[in-house]
Amino acid sequence: MLTDLIRRLTAPDPAPLPHHDARLALAALLVRIARTDGDYADIEKAQIDRVLAHRYALSDPEARALRQEAETLEAEAPDTVRFTRAIKDCVPYDDRVHVIEALWFIVLADGTRDHEEDALLRMVAPMLGVNDRDSNLARKRVEDAHYTD
Repeated sequence: MLTDLIRRLTAPDPAPLPHHDARLALAALLVRIARTDGDYADIEKAQIDRVLAHRYALSDPEARALRQEAETLEAEAPDTVRFTRAIKDCVPYDDRVHVIEALWFIVLADGTRDHEEDALLRMVAPMLGVNDRDSNLARKRVEDAHYTD
């Protein structure tokens, strides 16, 4: 199943993904950003679970299962450029802006803006076709929410 999803994501002209596959691809991006600094901490996993549960109205066990499946996909997925470009072609713009917010929630999960995570996120936003203004507004919304919790 994951091999088929990777093949579809990297096809020259990818078709829109079915709901489950789109969720899985986006979850894999969350995992990729969390793994970027080489410390895939439990707090980041828990934050990914919370983001997935909230975004897709999943129970805790369902969100955890989706994250675990996404961990496998992320490990097998192509380089970030092709992976994000494929997602950009399959996911509406407004949803991609929400993905940027979710990615910032993961970056800030451990209370620090790690340089590697920050750099990858700043690179991923344009790859997802999200303009600088919307990306910065997404970051600001997440920082405001993060620091008022």
